[in-house]
Formats: sequence, structure tokens, C-alpha cells
Amino acid sequence: MVKVEIDEGSGFCFGVVTAINKAEEVLAQGGTLYCLGDIVHNNREVERLKSMGLITINHDEFARLHDAKVLLRAHGEPPETYAIARQNNIEIIDATCPVVLRLQKRIKQEYNRTDEDKQIVIYGKNGHAEVLGLVGQTDGKAIVIEKPEEARNLDFHQSIRLYSQTTKSLEEFREIVRYIQEHISPDVTFEFYDTICRQVANRIPNIRKFAASHDLVFFVSGRKSSNGKMLFNECRDVNPNSHLIDSADEIDNSLLTDIRSIGICGATSTPKWLMEEVSESIRKRLSEQTV
Repeated sequence: MVKVEIDEGSGFCFGVVTAINKAEEVLAQGGTLYCLGDIVHNNREVERLKSMGLITINHDEFARLHDAKVLLRAHGEPPETYAIARQNNIEIIDATCPVVLRLQKRIKQEYNRTDEDKQIVIYGKNGHAEVLGLVGQTDGKAIVIEKPEEARNLDFHQSIRLYSQTTKSLEEFREIVRYIQEHISPDVTFEFYDTICRQVANRIPNIRKFAASHDLVFFVSGRKSSNGKMLFNECRDVNPNSHLIDSADEIDNSLLTDIRSIGICGATSTPKWLMEEVSESIRKRLSEQTV
């Protein structure tokens, strides 16, 4: 009999849980609730909340909105968003993750200090919602680097303050730190702040162990999830027979033959109910194979 196991450590992080709980609470009260951007990078969860009445809008639509109620998701927003809300009489339901909020404040404080000419550098994904919020704290002047090799483009004759998007790889962040330390001029200063969320970073060794313990792994995640891509790569690194799927519909039945164990795991943006749905689908297919 094939063992099918869901990783207990996978699923929403507390920031996403808080945002979804807030959305559900407000929707239960009635009235119209908008969300600025997808509340979570998972289409199935977005659709579930849409069926409850949540309306997802983009920034252009937000700027045209007046006298409304808008939820800000866990990723956070730049100061400009709050300014528009004040101008347009928009009530903000702020679900920004506390970890992201602290990071925003830290970057803003550093940017406002004028004691030294410096580059504020953010290790993160260009265009990602969280990164846009972080760059916004610097009036758009922060430098974003997506990969360690991009650190070589920095000006090493000017002081550097390095931060990280909360869901990035801790190993790559340390690689960037080492490179800057090796190349920075002795005449300037370099300070770095490990701002990676440990609830995310600590999932890496756990998910690697889980993936290595199974013959076949299905990593359930939305394609837009930055955290999902990172964790899936960790799975595939230890178990090449790992497959990224958005839902049970994407499972190829030919993968389910001649195996003893199947692991199901996911990103910080993957709901538990979706992993359970995948598990049920797999069990059903396996039972049909034995008939």
C-alpha cells in the first residue's frame, strides 16, 4: 500500500493567516470589501475568498476609488498607498505582516538619516509586492538585487546598507554579505541586516528532510509565489522526483506507479485545505488503479 503524507510544516505563515482572517471577519459583517492585489499568491484561495465577496483590485483601480473599504495584504504597501487612501476617504484594513512592517520602518529610518552618503540595497525580487513597499520607503531610490552575482554592480566606494525581502534565501543573503565584505573600500562603511523571516527560513531544512523521505513529491503552490519557487527548488534539490502543481488537476497519473510513498507539501501561501484536496485525489486515483 502506498503511503500518502502531507507535510505538517507546510501551509500558511502567520502573516497570511492574519490577512485571511481579517478579510473573512469584515466580509461576514456585510458590505463591500476590496483587496489591493491578490491577498495571497494562490489562485484557489483567491477564488474561495472571491466567492465570499472579496473584490481584488490593482493600484490604478485603487487610485480611482472613493469612500470605500480596502484591505492591505501581508506583503505591505509603500507610503503613497496610505496617502491616496487619506485623499480618497478610503478606510484601510491593514493586514501588513508585522515582520514586514518592522522592516519597512527600519529602512525608512535609515533612509532619513543624513549623516552619511550611502546606498540602500534590498535583496529581493524586482516588482514583488513586498519589495515595492520596501523601495517606497526610500522614495524609490533603493537598489534591488535579485541574485548574489548582481552585488558586483554596486559602488564599493560608497557606504552600503543591506536588507532582504523577508522570504528570500538565507544562504544567498549570506553569500551577498561575504561578497560585499570582500570588495567594499576600507574608507566607507558596510552594515547588513538579516531581515529574513525565520518562520520561512526554518522551513527549508524541514522541507528538505520531508522531500528526501518520499519516492515522489508534489509541491502545491501558486505559480506567482516567490516563496513557493524557492521552497520547491529545495525539494527538487534533494528529490529530483518532485513536481510543482497548482491543484490536483495537474497530477499525471503515470507518476503514481511503482512507488511506495508520496509526500505533499507547499509554500507559505498554500492553504492546508488545498493540500488535503490533493491528498484525497491521489488516494482516489491509487484505489482505482488497484481495482
